[in-house]
Amino acid sequence: MAEIRLDQLAHSYAANPEQASDYALRRIDHVWEQGGAYALLGPSGCGKSTLLNIISGLLEPSQGRVLFDGESVNALSPQQRNIAQVFQFPVVYDTMTVRENLAFPLRNQGQPAAKVDERVREVAEALEIEHLLARKASHLTADEKQKVSMGRGLVRDDVAAILFDEPLTVIDPQLKWRLRRKLKQIHRRFDITMVYVTHDQLEASTFADKIAVMYEGEIVQFGTPRELFEYPAHTFVGYFIGSPGMNLCPVTPSAGGVRLAGCEVALAEDVRAALARHAEQRLVLGIRPEFIQLVAPGESPLTARVDLVQDLGTYKIVDLLLEGLDAELPIKVRIEEDHAVPEGRVGLLLPQRWTRFYADDRLVEVDHASA
Repeated sequence: MAEIRLDQLAHSYAANPEQASDYALRRIDHVWEQGGAYALLGPSGCGKSTLLNIISGLLEPSQGRVLFDGESVNALSPQQRNIAQVFQFPVVYDTMTVRENLAFPLRNQGQPAAKVDERVREVAEALEIEHLLARKASHLTADEKQKVSMGRGLVRDDVAAILFDEPLTVIDPQLKWRLRRKLKQIHRRFDITMVYVTHDQLEASTFADKIAVMYEGEIVQFGTPRELFEYPAHTFVGYFIGSPGMNLCPVTPSAGGVRLAGCEVALAEDVRAALARHAEQRLVLGIRPEFIQLVAPGESPLTARVDLVQDLGTYKIVDLLLEGLDAELPIKVRIEEDHAVPEGRVGLLLPQRWTRFYADDRLVEVDHASA
């Protein structure tokens, strides 16, 4: 197992990169501690797989270093780095049995037969594939093959880390829950550094202790699922995390707070002071659909018109169009199933506890101690 450190890492597929948009990965300084379970989350094309391939040694970075336990591994091959990588599609030897597939990495190392057998049985038990050990891999289902592919990464006890590149893509949705839970159990059992790449926030949240969110080649936030939900450090994190994502509304500073849709939203002094430091930047108010309160139109100066109601069983999503603007601004509100569905015009209350502000897409930090 190893601590993985990225030191001023950047990568471009262009021969002579000149501007930020030429880079698939922009400057990244980041640390994954030894023995942690981490997710690398982001949309397609944000650089997740590029970063994973650089860590494993399949790709050489344009700039910067990858360090394992403080030692640079840039010049080392994937084999020398002792990295196990599980890809999107299963990589198994169809002509071999499951037992032979799992044993293959250990036999390549010249491990004693008794140790090979013991380790194969231990990993097969953890993955619940003991009953498949004698079966040829060509006769397995897609999810069984992926379990074997994962097992080949787990069977070695000398790996620095295991990297998972969207490993559940080919798995039936009903089986994904069990496999994510099984990976979590395996992590606790073997104490291996694991980095799990996915574009699915649910997969990331159920597997990882901490999540690194990537956007346009950068890690824009690293934190627990709760931190990402309650304190998104970037507007993209607010939008990408949550179902539906955070409402993001342009605002302008005012004497008592900010103006939104022609109405003043009153703010505490410490929040106003923080916003004043960013007066020349583009300001956005962010609030999650769960935290907006719907009231009668006369109870709040901020009003909207109900556009659509989506009943999702245990809750409803109310799509609103904010009034008071030249162009309609959509707002989403989540209400519990047993709450009455509003009609026509409604008033909106934005609890300050759950309201966040962003300057040029970055979270505005508020010093509450100075208030």
